[in-house]
Amino acid sequence: MTRSKATNFFIHAAGWLVFFGFPLLFMNRTQQNSSFTFTVILSPYYWLFCLTYIFMFYFNAWYLVPRFVFGKKYIWYGLIVLLLSGCVYFLQPFDNLLGHNLPKNKNKQSGIPVTGQPNIDPQLITATGDSTAPNQPSMPFGPLPHEDLRMQDPSLKPSSRIIFIHQSGNIDMVALFIFIIVMGLGIAVSTVQKWQLTEQMVIRAESEKAHAELSFLKAQINPHFLFNTLNNIYALSVTDSKHTSESIMKLSNIMRYVTDEVTEDFVLLKDEIDCINDYIDLQKLRMGKKTTLKFNFSGEIGQQKVPPLILMTFIENVFKHGVSMHEPSMIRINLSVIAGKILFECENTIFENRATASRKGIGIINTRQRLQHIYPGKHRLNINSTNVLYRVELEIDT
Repeated sequence: MTRSKATNFFIHAAGWLVFFGFPLLFMNRTQQNSSFTFTVILSPYYWLFCLTYIFMFYFNAWYLVPRFVFGKKYIWYGLIVLLLSGCVYFLQPFDNLLGHNLPKNKNKQSGIPVTGQPNIDPQLITATGDSTAPNQPSMPFGPLPHEDLRMQDPSLKPSSRIIFIHQSGNIDMVALFIFIIVMGLGIAVSTVQKWQLTEQMVIRAESEKAHAELSFLKAQINPHFLFNTLNNIYALSVTDSKHTSESIMKLSNIMRYVTDEVTEDFVLLKDEIDCINDYIDLQKLRMGKKTTLKFNFSGEIGQQKVPPLILMTFIENVFKHGVSMHEPSMIRINLSVIAGKILFECENTIFENRATASRKGIGIINTRQRLQHIYPGKHRLNINSTNVLYRVELEIDT
């Protein structure tokens, strides 16, 4: 957020520097005086030109557009824009900038001098015996009619030092054109900012939704896993098995992992494998001689991380449906860690005469959803079922 504000600040500053420099470059091309630029910068009309459009831009972008355009009050917005255009018409910022900073060169062919006093016929005589005509006698009747101040060029009259902003009868078309551009830029900037804010809110909402869904899925997995494990220990205790205490210890290790580690979004792969080993040892205590178990692990374990219990769901499923006390069965689990990938395979025997469970498990469905949230486009999950074999293949790009 701080970086975004700093970027916006520099963009605005660079834009206004270009805007401030444009009239200076435009006016400086007609002058050869090196101090002309500083003279224009010190002119009040230059700052009238700049501040007028700065105010119009930010007043439109920060107040008018959010309040009236986004609020769908278009008539009020149009009336305020007309009022602001009337202010620009009265101030005439561009004409005043040029008119008070560029010298007013007269046309030499008109016969009117640029500066100085009006032409005096050498045969005429002034009333005061001015030193400009030392050889001319004075006249007692005052100045001649063509020398009357009322007959002189108004531009030659001494200034009264009063600043006139608005010149009646003059329409500053350039200033109005710049006003339209500035107002359009203000609308564009406000629209882009609102679009960016809306996009950020959508991204944040999607992230919070995904996090909430993952938390809900993990909350469903944990009781489901522990419920099945407690059922296994209950079966051992009913038969007075000597492995009951060992089962409780294994379950304690699993519960410690579940309660301490599963709250995190990711855990070390090593911890996940330790939990798998404890679970397999716990399941071995109740398996009969008719079940064959093969668990193979290959590769080097480093600092790879995986979502907690992401593999446990499939392992729990093969023991739940692949163990029989009366028929031969086979369970095979392979876990490989190679460069940048985790390969997991498990399969179990399917029994034809086993009754369908009255309650369908939710572990596989939740795990599939978790993989879609955490590894979009970075995982491959295939689940195949035949008449005699149930097989799961999972590949994760870490």
